[in-house]
Amino acid sequence: MKNKVLSLLGFAKKSGNLVSGVNTCTFNINRGKVKLMMLAEDISEGSEKKIMKEIRKAGLEYIKYGTIDELSHATGAEGRSVFAILDEGFASSILRETGEIKS
Repeated sequence: MKNKVLSLLGFAKKSGNLVSGVNTCTFNINRGKVKLMMLAEDISEGSEKKIMKEIRKAGLEYIKYGTIDELSHATGAEGRSVFAILDEGFASSILRETGEIKS
């Protein structure tokens, strides 16, 4: 299961449907482009507080999944703990694989 989710993240990145980093994700949340937020399980408290404020304000679904190292390696974005999926298909597939829906 974990490998499939990480593969989906890689495909989303290659197709331009994944952005990472608190500021870039916040920008896309405010533009209404984000379908699902994914946070690393070992995200720093400051980053989590900042992004959760934006997630709640926009009423977005989010999941906590994987470590920073696992997610960064899968997406080729070193040291990132916050990811925004911009495509409904990828978001649905990831939610189906993880079975963890929060809002």
